[in-house]
Amino acid sequence: MNTIFREERLLQIIEAPVISEKSTRVADKHQQAVFRVICDATKAEIKAAVQHLFKVEVDTVQVVNVKGKHKRSGRFVGKRKDWKKAYVCLKAGQELNLVQGE
Repeated sequence: MNTIFREERLLQIIEAPVISEKSTRVADKHQQAVFRVICDATKAEIKAAVQHLFKVEVDTVQVVNVKGKHKRSGRFVGKRKDWKKAYVCLKAGQELNLVQGE
């Protein structure tokens, strides 16, 4: 991959890791990490951002657009924002430890 991205953009791509039962199961079984990313991020940008921030080798990136839930509070109906989730598969021998307390 010869594409060069600006460092300011790479630091804004990843919003937060997704910590859930499914994400921990995927991490154990398939050596993947799950991140919440900005909606206009591409797979190449996500790969470059993870490699830049965590100093690991990324094999593949899969992206899911998550639709916001419709919520109701009394007689008012609203909708949460749509967001994007990225499943990042690491190369063999690479490890990404998101919990630093261990």
